Amino acid sequence: MSTVSSPVREITVAHSPDSDDAFMFYGLATNKVRVPGLKFTHTLCDIETLNRQAQEGNGVYDVSAISFHAYPYIQEKYALMSCGGSVGDGYGPMVVSTRPFTQDEIKRKKIAVPGKLTTAYLALELFAPGIEVEVVPFDQIIPQILEGKHEAGLIIHEGQLTYDKSGLHRVVDLGRWWQKVTGLPLPLGGNAIRRSLGAETMASVTQALRESIQYAIDHREEALAYAMQFARDLDAQLADKFVGMYVNERTLDYGDDGREAVRRLLDMGHKAGIIPQTPRVEWV
Repeated sequence: MSTVSSPVREITVAHSPDSDDAFMFYGLATNKVRVPGLKFTHTLCDIETLNRQAQEGNGVYDVSAISFHAYPYIQEKYALMSCGGSVGDGYGPMVVSTRPFTQDEIKRKKIAVPGKLTTAYLALELFAPGIEVEVVPFDQIIPQILEGKHEAGLIIHEGQLTYDKSGLHRVVDLGRWWQKVTGLPLPLGGNAIRRSLGAETMASVTQALRESIQYAIDHREEALAYAMQFARDLDAQLADKFVGMYVNERTLDYGDDGREAVRRLLDMGHKAGIIPQTPRVEWV
């Protein structure tokens, strides 16, 4: 009697080449975590490009890392996965400059920002409504400040750990500012999953990502070694610290306050006129 094997369904996954993203997808990317009937293919792409691709509605990927700021633009086609988030608990994107400006002074400066769909930009707009900005690739912000092209810049990713080596001053940590204002952590990025996959597949893919994160946490050294290939300018110790900041218990599950923080952030962005759509946050 011959057995007919059921077809394997390909799930396309896109995330940034940052060490925290690489760390959490380690189990799936290396087939340490498998799901019968599903095959995962991975694309690495910077977060602002992923935000734009998702926003343009072509929904290139089944699962995409996004900035939370981008979610309202894609909420018709995507839901949020309940794991895989990068959440700053009293820390987050920072405005840095060559001089120690006060927080009031910085609001009158032009700031280099890594993209207008990043959550960092949304938080900056809430902190300083109407602030003048110029979009600069995130990895060029510190070099351009040092070259004198900009007085100040909004830094994300590993720059949060390396800016002081360049002799720059931190003017405001938006994660700390947000916590003071709301009492909540600052949710920066998450993973969105295409609704057209259907409830069952959405649930099994979300569970697979949770297992991948758990696998990396349980096998930290090998997962870090894998993530290190994507850690720009970080030594092993700093990469370990960076991953610890953004891959932790909240990455396995946002928690009630983490979910509330996502809703609050997007509602505040909508009320402030930064986000035109009314946000409707739905979790898998």
